[in-house]
Amino acid sequence: MFDVKDLSLADKGKQRIEWASQSMPVLGLIREEFSKTKPFTGITIGACLHVTTETANLMITLKEGGANVVLCASNPLSTQDDVAASLVTHYNIPTFAIKGEDNNTYYKHISAVLDCKPNITMDDGADLVSSIHSKRKDLAQNILGSTEETTTGVIRLKSMEREGVLLFPVVAVNDADTKHLFDNRYGTGQSTIDGIIRATNRMIAGNVFVVAGYGWCGKGLALRARGMGASVIVCEVDPIKALEAVMDGYRVMPMSEAAKIGDFFCTVTGDINVIRLEHFEVMKEGAIVANSGHFDVEIDVKSLEEMAIQKRNIRDYVCEYTLKNTKVYVLAQGRLVNLSAAEGHPSAVMDMSFANQALSAKFIVDNKGILNKKVYKIPADIDNRIAALKLKAMGVTYDSLTQEQIKYLKSWSFGT
Repeated sequence: MFDVKDLSLADKGKQRIEWASQSMPVLGLIREEFSKTKPFTGITIGACLHVTTETANLMITLKEGGANVVLCASNPLSTQDDVAASLVTHYNIPTFAIKGEDNNTYYKHISAVLDCKPNITMDDGADLVSSIHSKRKDLAQNILGSTEETTTGVIRLKSMEREGVLLFPVVAVNDADTKHLFDNRYGTGQSTIDGIIRATNRMIAGNVFVVAGYGWCGKGLALRARGMGASVIVCEVDPIKALEAVMDGYRVMPMSEAAKIGDFFCTVTGDINVIRLEHFEVMKEGAIVANSGHFDVEIDVKSLEEMAIQKRNIRDYVCEYTLKNTKVYVLAQGRLVNLSAAEGHPSAVMDMSFANQALSAKFIVDNKGILNKKVYKIPADIDNRIAALKLKAMGVTYDSLTQEQIKYLKSWSFGT
């Protein structure tokens, strides 16, 4: 039971999975623990995640814990076909993912995962959860809970909670400090620059790089772009984040102004139509536009195509749009450029993110029947454990409080 591009790619995929595992020591320790305790015996876990080497190591960890694991892709362009083949061939994990799959195939693969009647779902963008709520509500009664990997998905799920329609508990993996402070900032920063450079082979240094959104992903991207020698502009709608960007040394201005002077543009907002028709119309000749937010809605590609006089694919993942007075280039169809044109986040940072996924799934099982139908933040003890394990793996030691200090911090009577 699978649908992958080519099983002959499996051996290459296995080697790459093993290479990634060398930079994922925290998940490795959890795998050792799970292989002994088997917390997921009798549990089916359905996952809709980017099918990468790092995700493969998470799936293997869950299976070691006794789970029946089924996987599909959370983005049509993010699948690594050799990894998908290896998961099927070497690890006997049903996988439904083909790089470049069309929209119908994408949702057919989601349906294939749901047909396995999962007890726990793992999402990166909430597509499994939204499909259950819109089309497969009959499955909800057997679901203990779900985990969500990304900001965009958490936003969708919290909206469902507010409206009272959420049918089971969800753990917001993205909200863990050991996820968003590191994965979103350092992972997105590095992998997005990597994707843009691989797609274009253009120089970052000496150019104007426009970052739309100054959340943790935007902070990481701005930091890395500046480190590559770019002059960075930040576009924001939140006055606090805009002020923070100014204090961090970036220029801040509306997109309507940035569009006139930017050489590179990248959206990381989680919102729709951040770069629109009126922005394309004033862009410089040769402007390069990319997205590193989860869904392909941040760049208004539809309006661009309607406006374009001519369109052609000039390089892999680079589409040239000829407009009346200029040419602009959109990378990876406006989808996640770091996973479409590159390999996504480095394994070392995904080690923490997927450790959170694994331990969150165990948290759901351990609290069966106790959790309410709401979005939960990961418990602090899980977050702290992952941070401590990561530091240990890195060979870093840190201080601990003395008993005197603990007493002082708990007391109100010491004064000054």
